[in-house]
Amino acid sequence: MRRQRCAKIIATLGPASSGPATVRALFETGADVFRLNFSHGKHSDHRAMHGTIRDLEKEAGRPIGVIMDLQGPKLRLGEFKDGRVRLQAGSRFRLDLAPEPGDDTRAPLPHPEVFAVLRPGTEILIDDGRVKLSVSHQDNDCVDTEVVTGGEISDHKGINVPGVVLPLSPLTKKDRGDLDFGLRLGVDWVALSFVQRPEDVAEARALVAGRAAILSKLEKPAAIERLDEIIELSDAVMVARGDLGVEMPPEDVPGLQKRIVRAGRAAGKPVVVATQMLDSMVHAPTPTRAEASDVATAVYDGADALMLSTETAAGAYPVEAVAMMDRIIARVEQDPSYRSIMDAEHPEPEATVADAITAAARHAAHTVSAAAIVTYTTSGSTTLRAARERPDVPVLCLTPSLATARRLALAWGVHCVHTKDVRNVAEMVERACRIAAEEGVAGRGDRLVITAGVPFGTPGTTNLLRIAGIGD
Repeated sequence: MRRQRCAKIIATLGPASSGPATVRALFETGADVFRLNFSHGKHSDHRAMHGTIRDLEKEAGRPIGVIMDLQGPKLRLGEFKDGRVRLQAGSRFRLDLAPEPGDDTRAPLPHPEVFAVLRPGTEILIDDGRVKLSVSHQDNDCVDTEVVTGGEISDHKGINVPGVVLPLSPLTKKDRGDLDFGLRLGVDWVALSFVQRPEDVAEARALVAGRAAILSKLEKPAAIERLDEIIELSDAVMVARGDLGVEMPPEDVPGLQKRIVRAGRAAGKPVVVATQMLDSMVHAPTPTRAEASDVATAVYDGADALMLSTETAAGAYPVEAVAMMDRIIARVEQDPSYRSIMDAEHPEPEATVADAITAAARHAAHTVSAAAIVTYTTSGSTTLRAARERPDVPVLCLTPSLATARRLALAWGVHCVHTKDVRNVAEMVERACRIAAEEGVAGRGDRLVITAGVPFGTPGTTNLLRIAGIGD
């Protein structure tokens, strides 16, 4: 089953979509990768959903990627005497470590590490920014604030502190337990929440130890300040627009989305755009026109994958949401201006043999009107280079590594086939032509541009380009 589009779709599984029939429908409708959100559900739930995906993979005969999304540290208020209070703009409000329930003058904030980095003038946002405080005085166990934007707050509402690097690891005790479980389960990607520094990614990578790829979620302004370093240490990045839109002015997010997509493409790392893409489809069978335009914009930006969250996890129309996203992506990619944008923004190849071969493959495929570019890869690096070029033909990835095939399900324009390694050039050409025909990528008389590394089976040795005709 080959998609007739290049940008991929990630569908989050949850109460509305955990059954085998629904998972199968999501896949058949267009989902390429499934996300397990460890902010919700028990390990037994995730184990069952993972098993369902792997059973489907065997039936479909196509590698399917699985992302585990770690919750990360969540800053939350304690409780209030009456469960909730209303704060008035201009009033004084204290946050402290005292365990007693709060009222309209104070509230418990059980995160002592936060107080040390707050300063007068620092903004504190409550409940996704619905209430805004400004710090007037700071101590080691409390802060006094002025209410800038009033409103109602209640027990355990979330806290955001924009513009401050918090002394917190992105991996809580819960996350570490979840990570160990997910890696033993066999997930393909680990989505890392609350990334603020490159060191956060390095910490996670040491724990993962190559057993999965790292997808860094960019949701903190501090991460944007060190964007290139974080991308370099990550295997992919996500534009987590929900939290970015809370911690930064909403008008800044569209430009940041474009900047992150460009930076990821330049580095050859997949970029996922996420959050509220078809949010109205949680309750309605069709999206708003603005949401359709939002999805289209991410595709025009060149994103590798677009993610559905609540739409498929808890919405009333999970399959319809995937179908709608599939149609929008396909329509955009048929627009002549889309191809013009992709062609206008090719990153400069690095001064390496592998990059030279990959750039040449795109030019050769266009010149000879090839049906596809075929990449032989073990680690996936050859295929990611080909995807970075955004060629005007599909990228057929042949790999002996099932783990690599599953991870590359996230990459733009890549159709993966798990196959045995080849021993010589003649076998390489024969297998590329045969599989391209079997997968519906090419037919008799079509040409293929094939890239590989010699000696075969050696990662990181892309040094061979061959043009072959099917039926020659």
